[in-house]
Amino acid sequence: MAAMDDMMPLMTHATERTARLVSAVREEQLGSPTPCAKFDVKDLINHLEWVAELFESLAGDGPMVEQAPYAGDFPERGRRTLAAWSRPEAWEGTSAAMGMPMDMLAHMYLVDMVVHGWDLARATGQDYAPGEAEVERAWRFTERMAEMGRQRGAFGPPVAVPGDAPRFDRLLGLIGRDPAWPA
Repeated sequence: MAAMDDMMPLMTHATERTARLVSAVREEQLGSPTPCAKFDVKDLINHLEWVAELFESLAGDGPMVEQAPYAGDFPERGRRTLAAWSRPEAWEGTSAAMGMPMDMLAHMYLVDMVVHGWDLARATGQDYAPGEAEVERAWRFTERMAEMGRQRGAFGPPVAVPGDAPRFDRLLGLIGRDPAWPA
């Protein structure tokens, strides 16, 4: 399966990098603000926990899941999500719960891991360097889906970023993040 073979390494790198960032968060940082205005660090990690649980369910053609309270177990949830998506059947057809092709859901997950990883790194003073292939894939998908993402509340209004800025900065601006946060 071309989509699986192409996307799984990107999803794996993004998830593992985000898990390392989560694991390095100190207790006193949990209340710190993030570039994602609706989340402090603890809320952002809780959102990542939910994203992992949701996409694990969707990979098995399961239902939408509600966000549970913060558990502090994102790395384990991320591993389970990757295991669920490593099955070829996870990539087949359309999700009954979301009404979208499975390949599209995989791209949504990748964007979440790449962008929220940056959010977390910025909020907690950690280094962040997403892979070029991850950024390119996230950019191409988001460029096509940005308006729908805004309509569904997943993305904020675009932030102006110079056209010659790095692709990742342009991705952040496209979904409503200021690459210079905190400015």
